[in-house]
Amino acid sequence: MSTANQGASRPPTRAWRGSLALTACMLLATSAAHAVRPAGQPGVDWGDPKGQECVDCHMTENPGLYWEWNHSQHGQNGVTCLDCHQAAETDVDAWRHEGTFVSIIVTPKDCSNCHTKEFEEMDGSHHAKGGQILGSLDNLLGEVVGGPAAVNAGCKQCHGGTLEFVDKGRDKGRPLPGSWPNTGIGRINPDGSLGSCTACHGRHRFSKAQARTPDTCGKCHVGPDHPQIEVYNESKHGIIYRAKVDEMNLESDKWVAGVDYSAAPTCATCHMSASPSEPSTHNVGERISWTLRPPISTKLNLVKLEDGNEFDVPEGQPVPAVGDQAKGSTVIEVLTWKDRRSNMEGVCYSCHELSVIEGHYKQFDDVVELYNEKFARPIAAVMGKLKEGGYITPAPFDDKIEWTWWEIWHHEGRRARHGAAMMGPDYTWWHGIYEVAQHTYFKWIPELKDVVSKKDGNDAVAVALLEAHFKPIEGHDWFFNGMSKDQIDKVRKGFEARYGKGSLK
Repeated sequence: MSTANQGASRPPTRAWRGSLALTACMLLATSAAHAVRPAGQPGVDWGDPKGQECVDCHMTENPGLYWEWNHSQHGQNGVTCLDCHQAAETDVDAWRHEGTFVSIIVTPKDCSNCHTKEFEEMDGSHHAKGGQILGSLDNLLGEVVGGPAAVNAGCKQCHGGTLEFVDKGRDKGRPLPGSWPNTGIGRINPDGSLGSCTACHGRHRFSKAQARTPDTCGKCHVGPDHPQIEVYNESKHGIIYRAKVDEMNLESDKWVAGVDYSAAPTCATCHMSASPSEPSTHNVGERISWTLRPPISTKLNLVKLEDGNEFDVPEGQPVPAVGDQAKGSTVIEVLTWKDRRSNMEGVCYSCHELSVIEGHYKQFDDVVELYNEKFARPIAAVMGKLKEGGYITPAPFDDKIEWTWWEIWHHEGRRARHGAAMMGPDYTWWHGIYEVAQHTYFKWIPELKDVVSKKDGNDAVAVALLEAHFKPIEGHDWFFNGMSKDQIDKVRKGFEARYGKGSLK
C-alpha cells in the first residue's frame, strides 16, 4: 500500500484472511507486551525536577487542573508542567512566570519531543490543514454574512485559527483574547506547526479512552453540513456502541479491532486505530477513498512528500510516481484511491465477512453516483451557464439561486453521501436525497426560470438548459413526462394490498 500501485482494490483473499487470523492470535498472546509508550527515561528525557514547583503551586491554585494531570499517564510517569510548557526567552509566546519563561500554548511540535510518530502522521494531513480556510466559501459566509465574532467562537474552534500574542509589557507572550482559547484541529501555531493535540486529547488528562469515543469527533463533525455523529448514532455501529460501551476496552494501549474489543467500531476505529491487518495512524485521510465535501464527489489518490506534506489527486488526473518532484519536494509514497479503500476494508474485515464489506461499498458507491450524476453535475453545469450568460453575477451568494444550490450540495447532498458512507438510512434518504430532490425540483428549477425571466422577459433559456442537462437523464423523466402508468400501478397494488381496494386515490 505504500507504493504507486495502480492496480485494483485488494479484497481480503483466502491467504490474506488466513494471515489475519494468525496475526490476531499473536496479538492476543502478546496483548500486554506492546504497550504504546514514547521512547526515553523518566527523569532523563522528561521529569525536570524544577517542574515540581509548578505542580505544588497549581495543586492549590487550580486543583481541578492538578488532579486531571495527576490522574493522567503524564502525571503517573513523571512528566511535569515544564516538560510541556517551558519556553525559550526568544519565543514569541514566551511569558515570564515565577522566574521562568513558559508558554501557555503547547503545540504539536512540543508534543513531538516524545510523540514523534504521532506528530509526523498528523503533520501535513487534512486535519493539520483545517485552519487554512480563508479561501473557502464557508469562511466568506462566516466573516461577511455572519461576522468575525461568530467565526472566532464558531468556525475557528473546530478548524483552528492563527494564534496572536501580547508583544510588550508584563504580559508579553500571553495569548491575546479572541485568538485564544483555541484548540482547533488545524490551529496555526507560533512555532510553525499546525494543529492542536488537545482537539482530541482534552487537557490535562490527555486520555486515549476519551479521544477514542465518538463524542470527541462529534464536537466538530456535527450539524446540517457534516452530521457524522448523528449518522453514526443512528447506525447499527452507534447503537451497539452505546449499549456495549463497557465492553469497548477503551483504555487499552494497543486497542486492536477484533482483538482488544469486538462490540462495535468508533470513528477512531475506522479512521485511525489498529486492526490485525492495519497499523494505527494519526493521518485520518489514509483510509478515505471518496471525498464527500465538494459539490461533486471524486475518488482521491494520496501523494506523500519527503518534506512531510501531502496532497490529493482526483481520479482520472495524472498521479506522480515515487521519486518524482512535486510541489517543491520529492514523492515518497502514493496511495491510490483503491489502496485507501483497501486500508479501510482491512479494518472492516476485523469483524465482517467479505460479502458485507463488498455489499456496503456497492450501496455507498451507488448513492454517491446517484447524487453526482442525477443532481450535482447537471445543476453545476447550468449554474456555470447562468454566469456565462450574465443571468447571475460572478460573486457568490448575491443571488437567491446560489443559496439554494449551496444548501443542495453543502447540506443535503453531504448528508446523503455521509449517510450512505456510515450506514445511516434516514440521513441517506429523508435528510439527504429526498431533500436534494425536493429542493432541486421545487426551489432551484423555479428560481432558474425566475432569474432567466428577469433578464430575458421569458424562461425560454431556462427551459432549454433543462432540456439539455436534465431531460437526457432517465431519473428526471417523471418530472418532464409525469409518472408512468406502470409506476403508479405498482404503487397502487402494494398500497391496496395493505389498506384495501380503492384506498389510494
